[in-house]
Amino acid sequence: MAQCVQSVQEFIQDSFVPLVAALCSEEAERLTRRNNLSFAELVRPFCRLTSEVHMRDPNNQLHIIKNLKIAVNNIITHPPQPGAIRKLLHDVVSVSQPAEGLVANVITAGDYDLNISATTPWFESYRECFLQSMPASDHEFLNHYVACMLVVSSSEPDPVEQFLKLSQEQHRIQHSSEYSYPKWFIPNTLKYYVLLHDVSTGEEQRADSIYEEMKQRYGTQGCYLLKINSRVSNRGADEQIPDPWSQYLQKNTIQNQDSYEDYTVSNKNTDQLISDGIDSEIKDGLSNNFKAHPLQLDHPSGSLDSTDYMKASTSLQDSKKSNSGTPHGACLTLTDHDRIRQFIQEFTFRGLLPHIEKTIRQLNDQLISRKGLSRSLFSATKKWFSGSKVPEKSINELKNTSGLLYPPEAPELQIRKMADLCFLVQHYELAYSCYHTAKKDFLNDQAMLYAAGALEMAAVSAFLQPGAPRPYPAHYMETAIQTYRDICKNMVLAERCVLLSAEILKSQSKYSEAAALLIRLTSEDSDLRSALLLEQAAHCFINMKSPMVRKFAFHMILAGHRFSKAGQKKHALRCYCQAMQVYKGKGWSLAEDHINFTIGRQSFTLRQLDNAVSAFRHILINDSKQPPAQQGAFLREYLYVYKNATQLSPDGPLPQLPLPYINSSATRVFFGHDRRPAEGEKQAATHVSLDQEYDSESSQQWKELEEQVVSVINKGTIPSNFQPTQFCLNRYSDNSKFPLAVIEEPITVEVSFRNPLKVPLLLTDLSLLWKFQPKDFSAKHDGETKEQGTCDEDMVGTEAIAEFLINSEETKVARLKLFPHQTGELHILGVVYNLGSVQGAVSLDGIDPSIGLQTGKFVSNGLSVRGRQDLEIQGPRLNNTKEEKTSIKYGPDRRLDPIITEEMPLLEVFFINFPTGLLCGEIRKAYVEFVNVSKCPLTALKVVSKHPEFFTFGGNTAALTPLSPSASENCSAYKTVVTDPTSVRTALLSSASSADFGLGTGGSPEVIQVPLPDAVLLPGASVQLPMWLRGPDEEGVHEINFLFYYESIKKHSKMCHRVLRHTAVICTSRSLHIRATVCRSNALGDEEGRGDNMLLFVDVENINTSETGVKEFHIVQVSSNSKHWKLQKSVNISGDKDTKLASRERAKLCFKAVRCKNSEENYTFADIVFGNEQIISSASPCADFFFQSLSSEFKRTHVQSHTHASQRAVKQSFDETVRLIQKCSEVDLNIVVLWKAYVVEDSKQLILEGQHHVTLNTVGKEAFSFPQKQDLPETVLLKFFRPENTQVPARPTPEQLSNLKTSLHYPESFNHSFHQKSLCLVPVTLLLSNCSQAVVDVMIDLRHKPTSSEALEIHGSFTWLGQTQYKLQLKGQEVYSLQLKACFVHTGVYNLGTPRVFAKLVDQATLFETSQQNSMPALIIINNI
Repeated sequence: MAQCVQSVQEFIQDSFVPLVAALCSEEAERLTRRNNLSFAELVRPFCRLTSEVHMRDPNNQLHIIKNLKIAVNNIITHPPQPGAIRKLLHDVVSVSQPAEGLVANVITAGDYDLNISATTPWFESYRECFLQSMPASDHEFLNHYVACMLVVSSSEPDPVEQFLKLSQEQHRIQHSSEYSYPKWFIPNTLKYYVLLHDVSTGEEQRADSIYEEMKQRYGTQGCYLLKINSRVSNRGADEQIPDPWSQYLQKNTIQNQDSYEDYTVSNKNTDQLISDGIDSEIKDGLSNNFKAHPLQLDHPSGSLDSTDYMKASTSLQDSKKSNSGTPHGACLTLTDHDRIRQFIQEFTFRGLLPHIEKTIRQLNDQLISRKGLSRSLFSATKKWFSGSKVPEKSINELKNTSGLLYPPEAPELQIRKMADLCFLVQHYELAYSCYHTAKKDFLNDQAMLYAAGALEMAAVSAFLQPGAPRPYPAHYMETAIQTYRDICKNMVLAERCVLLSAEILKSQSKYSEAAALLIRLTSEDSDLRSALLLEQAAHCFINMKSPMVRKFAFHMILAGHRFSKAGQKKHALRCYCQAMQVYKGKGWSLAEDHINFTIGRQSFTLRQLDNAVSAFRHILINDSKQPPAQQGAFLREYLYVYKNATQLSPDGPLPQLPLPYINSSATRVFFGHDRRPAEGEKQAATHVSLDQEYDSESSQQWKELEEQVVSVINKGTIPSNFQPTQFCLNRYSDNSKFPLAVIEEPITVEVSFRNPLKVPLLLTDLSLLWKFQPKDFSAKHDGETKEQGTCDEDMVGTEAIAEFLINSEETKVARLKLFPHQTGELHILGVVYNLGSVQGAVSLDGIDPSIGLQTGKFVSNGLSVRGRQDLEIQGPRLNNTKEEKTSIKYGPDRRLDPIITEEMPLLEVFFINFPTGLLCGEIRKAYVEFVNVSKCPLTALKVVSKHPEFFTFGGNTAALTPLSPSASENCSAYKTVVTDPTSVRTALLSSASSADFGLGTGGSPEVIQVPLPDAVLLPGASVQLPMWLRGPDEEGVHEINFLFYYESIKKHSKMCHRVLRHTAVICTSRSLHIRATVCRSNALGDEEGRGDNMLLFVDVENINTSETGVKEFHIVQVSSNSKHWKLQKSVNISGDKDTKLASRERAKLCFKAVRCKNSEENYTFADIVFGNEQIISSASPCADFFFQSLSSEFKRTHVQSHTHASQRAVKQSFDETVRLIQKCSEVDLNIVVLWKAYVVEDSKQLILEGQHHVTLNTVGKEAFSFPQKQDLPETVLLKFFRPENTQVPARPTPEQLSNLKTSLHYPESFNHSFHQKSLCLVPVTLLLSNCSQAVVDVMIDLRHKPTSSEALEIHGSFTWLGQTQYKLQLKGQEVYSLQLKACFVHTGVYNLGTPRVFAKLVDQATLFETSQQNSMPALIIINNI
């Protein structure tokens, strides 16, 4: 139980005090009424004696009484109705509330820190009021009047006569059968005569004379002169006199009277009161001539509904206010206070206690005489309890004889009467003896009501005995409670037992037993009693040595529930709030939901709307385990409460709504219009949309492309204020800078909502909440900040979603748009919407409620509230400096704070006939349409891509670009001319500059200027341009990114340019694979007499699989492009005009290449045509793709060579000669193989065309149309090595020295007559040609003999005549002829390729043998004639 102000002894003593009746004359009442008090109220604050009192017991032993209190009450002849008592108790509890600002008691138990009110003043008030309001009963005398004060005013004409009348009236009330109430202790009630004298108006001399007469008539101990009203009302207005009456009057207890009408005895017609003799229950509707009971109800019903309780509570509080506002004792001085106090002491010392002492003696004597005992009960106590005990019968064995009545003079009742008197004057030992004796008699007679009363008071007397001679007999109390409740059906008496026993057990720290006792008396007949007892039981659990926290909380919940049923809303709310401390955050979600729901309801009833909203909010935001129907009920309650709360302050700020959840970090912001859908063959640029997933790698690629084009525009540097264009901002993008948006272009904010409930949520009128500050960036003038409002639609237009349904436990995104109409700074704060639920959202018979709610209008249940939710996005955690690493700091996230800039052009791009599938190397013609949809012109249109070799817009001049369509056959994408049949397989020459195709100008090859007419696209204008595409050389799916860059004609401070993105997805399939080799021709001269020519071997293989429907490939033309070499003619003559390749077939082609004469700037194009049409390879698109492949090849080799930068630095110191020699083996020859493919598709034959490029760099080294992938070894051994500090200059290898060409000129057959001359001499010319620019020392050795016998067998032996060794020096490009003679002795086939040729640079010592003679044998046939 909670802590009490009084100790248990004080509480029990004050609960059972001697009762004194007061009967006043009308004049006496008038005197006291001057102080706004009745006589009983006047003396009540002074009814506790301040000094000890002595009296003697029947054995003449002195007995000391301490702190005695008496109760003086007006006589009321009507017993209170049970319903009236309930109303009074309800009011008392309702008025008593926890004090404002009271410091709660903090109890720490395990993991819990609980704030619990240490005291429960409402319980103490209830207990006091309950005990005082108990009606007097015949089975006990504690509530019977012991004495009666007769009060008469000294100003009456004949006060003595008035005393006589009052005395007679008292006698009539006590002894007449007309009145059964109140109850009197003994027939001879003490009458005490009080003369009330008003000092301010009365004659003091007359009062004294009357008092003298009274003393002679009633004795000095039976009367008293009380002087009051010494204070003159108009004097000393500022004098402060204490008011001791207010605290008693505010309790509004049973003894208070509602009206202060004067007492009259004129009406003699009274209705007979009918009593059952036990519970003194009075039939309703009776009245008498006495004042009605203060608790008399207007309606006799004993039950009150909650509205009555609320009214009663209100009326009581009003009366409390009026009482507290009315001054009491206004005519009394402090001297009068002392006089009243002295009067009570005199009455108690001289009248009441002697009377009680005398009555105890009389009762004791009567009992001794009637029982025939030899000594008094007091002296015989030990004898009674020391002998053998008769076992008591259990309650269950006793028959129900609660209706048994004793006559008033029965000795058993006399014992009880004596026990009660002893108990009232604190003689607990004698009281215990009497109770114990009476208990036995009552049990023997099976008078259970009497027995229970004796057991109850015996237990209390045993506890109160000084020195505690015996332990507290708790089983007495339990038996009494069980008897009252089960046999006598008297819950009032049972409740009194429980209140007393629980307090006693609590004082002995027996909290568990006290709690069990309190819980046992909870029942359905009284919610208020049950609530109070359950609350006290909860306090017992928390005050135990080991606090039982969960039991405390559980019983607090039960108490709160019963308080709620009893109409005590404030107490119910307090109980639930205290229990919530235990259940909160422990995972008991259902319990939390119940408590929060109840707190919300109670708070709403008490008009504490903020608390109600908070409680319902908690139910909804926690992950609820409730079924859908319950969640729907919670939601409806929440909406209803919220609506009421918002109606109180309709003009206040919009409240924050808890549902649905918003994942702020998932918010995405998109700047610009939505992408247009494709229209037939017209396909809009993919650009950026909210439907695309974020890809960090792709985002980085777009950023690099934009940086690349900006760098080209700004001549190689990126401006410091450059900010990459970000169309869509999300949690992964860089949001540290304020994003830029363009005026009149929509801003779309995608908000991610999640519905945690199992019922759908309906959001209506959903829109964005924003703040805008107009700024003119050109004039540098700032405007005022504007919040969202109806008048500001001219600044920022807001699009609202009329209905937005989120199904149960669904995550759904809403895309909300703003349309800025002015430049300035925009801040998107959050979303605003009406939250409601869908009618019939609860599933029935297992049917999903979301079915049928997907489309159309949703039926709301009519309950919705308007509110907002803020979008608060936390930026990325900073982790750069040491301070940031050691602390938790977050950077800004500005995705919701765009800056609205001036008007900019807006480009839309459409692709017409754009393919999705190509063969590798296939050329396809498409068209691109550029549309300016803005109101200002755009210029400087460029496109940048990582794959410039994929597309071209044609050359810079119209002459090089074919018209559309421009082909004589099959609508070819190439520029073609019909060839002369005589010129087949002979090169047709043309030339072109790389500058004509946008290369070689120093710019980046990836940045391509779009050839707009007049370089400007006006507002609303559109232009179509042809675009040639070439399938990538590698098969598979290719994503090719185009970034279109454009600017406004007018320069802006914030936004310099705009970009448009397009990603083309092309699926390529295999076509041809080409490998080519170039080697030097042994023929030292060509038709023009030059000795510099080469042979080109081209190997073409059809690697296409038949899946794509390709029937066959035709090689229609082979072209060369080079600054130094050109194809001269095709070497292999075959009958077929075309070279046809079916699947997996391979063709070998051989061409002769010679040096060009033209300048170093232009490229020479040589076309060798195999068909009827020549494709002009120096025009678009053939030349475009050639130059682009050239630049990409250059870029690839440049990257590879870049890794050897350190070695290259050392090689710069090489000898110039070595480099000259190395240069000789390098060629700069590029081959373009043009082909057609015949495809069967849907029973139609299509002709596709394409081209492959091969770049030849080195003599003898094979080159491919597509680089071969090198298979890396799976495991590589780890090698440790020390890097060389110095690089030794590399010497030229024998392969490099093979630039010295040797050629033998001789007749193929030689006829000689060996009969005439035995030696055959044949002249042989050895041609030496230095192909390099360096000076070379050459040595020819003719002494070499074949070492292998096999060579001898095959070719035979011969001898060179003349000089066997020659030493020569050849200058750069020099050709030297050396005449030799070979000598043969007989016929046969001989190999003349035996001379060994050695070469070295002029400044080197080591000779290297050239491998020229080992390439092929030089055979000569010697014939005999």
